Amino acid sequence: MQHEQDPTYTKPDPNAPVSPEQTETGASAQAAEQANSPADELATLKAQNAELVEQYLRAKAEVENMRRRTEEEVAKVRKFAVEGFAESLLPVLDSLEAGLAVQEATLEQIREGAEATLKQLQSALSRHKVLPIDPAPGDKFDPHYHQAISMVPADQEPNTVVTVLQKGYLISERVLRPALVTVAGAK
Repeated sequence: MQHEQDPTYTKPDPNAPVSPEQTETGASAQAAEQANSPADELATLKAQNAELVEQYLRAKAEVENMRRRTEEEVAKVRKFAVEGFAESLLPVLDSLEAGLAVQEATLEQIREGAEATLKQLQSALSRHKVLPIDPAPGDKFDPHYHQAISMVPADQEPNTVVTVLQKGYLISERVLRPALVTVAGAK
């Protein structure tokens, strides 16, 4: 509209000859319009959809394969996890069998053999992070690590360990079995 108000503006003549540049510009604009026809757009979208479906199926198969491999690995770990622990207990078993094979051992020899075997067992357990929970008398009662069997009157602070009836054990910082203790009651 502003062109019409401009005094130097002249309207293009529809009968005027068209330059080759103008013909190419018009032809490419027409080709762009035809390329964007609904049929072409539909074909392009179908091709994109097929590609996305293929990518999705590949990703889904990859995830399924990864899940299957992970399950197999977990099954193997569970199956063979106890192998190292069992292997460390075999010397203890050998010591016990050797001690029982001796027919005429003295009481002192039996005691020494039992103590050596106990040390082997404790060493095997500690190598696999199985550690004792053995509170000393007077330690504060901790329900996470101790199980109170009874409360007894004692000359010490209330809610402290009086005696340990049975040691507890941790395995990798997790309570395998709490220590059984008696606890000092209120005075």
